[in-house]
Amino acid sequence: MHKIAKFIYFKLLGWKTVGDFPQVNKCVIAVVPHTSWVDFFLGLLIRKVWNEEINYVGKKALFNPPFGWFFRWTGGAPVDRTKNNNMVSATAEVFKTRKKFRLTLAPEGTRKKVTEWKTGFYFIAIEAKVPIVLVAFDFGKKQVKISKPYTPTGNKEKDFKSYAQFFEGVKGKVEKYSY
Repeated sequence: MHKIAKFIYFKLLGWKTVGDFPQVNKCVIAVVPHTSWVDFFLGLLIRKVWNEEINYVGKKALFNPPFGWFFRWTGGAPVDRTKNNNMVSATAEVFKTRKKFRLTLAPEGTRKKVTEWKTGFYFIAIEAKVPIVLVAFDFGKKQVKISKPYTPTGNKEKDFKSYAQFFEGVKGKVEKYSY
């Protein structure tokens, strides 16, 4: 699959990567911008190009038959999203139970245009004591850009300002929804 993914990504689609995926077993991967359903499939493709295990979380019901196998196969991990459960703590708990877990989240929380990111990815990284890796899906330049791992400082405003600089000029699949 690795060779096929590389052929599709580099030769057929004409995309490139900027930066290297960091050699960390646990991290939160913040992918921006998230403007289209295509982002999910680009994410599945790029993880095969990198030949790395990349994960995401979803509500527990998604992991029931008949499609639960698909979500597990694509790197999904079920979490209890009921009202009485703290999503940050529930997700941080998943990190404790796995030797390797690289959680991908879209800070926008939607495919529509937003003026500010949701903070869950940041607080998950703090509670799980893992770094944040920034990944940009830039459809304008046909590239996936990867940052070095960042350790959240606890100063959210300062950290978010630094993170936003990484994504400056990046265009999503649906450009009008780009951050």
